[in-house]
Amino acid sequence: MEIPLEHVIGLSALLFAIGTVGALTRRNLIVILMSIELMLNAANLAFVGFARAWNSVDGHIFVLMVIVVAAAEVAVGLGIVIALFRNRESVNVEDVSLLRW
Repeated sequence: MEIPLEHVIGLSALLFAIGTVGALTRRNLIVILMSIELMLNAANLAFVGFARAWNSVDGHIFVLMVIVVAAAEVAVGLGIVIALFRNRESVNVEDVSLLRW
């Protein structure tokens, strides 16, 4: 039983929309980073769906590149969150209005 490409892309679009809403409406920096990860995973799902539909390996290569970018984003983002929490004792985005400490 094969899942139609329309269902895969629909699920990917739904996940991307949830991630976008989460990134735009939340104030907690950790939740924003999780929403960005959800959007990256939605893009990965679309890449794999198109790669399977077109019998190509290119989508899988793009997925690996997106995973590398996501890992770098997590490393840098969590470093910023830890530094922010140590200095401000909060991870609320509104508390960080200046780039200086």
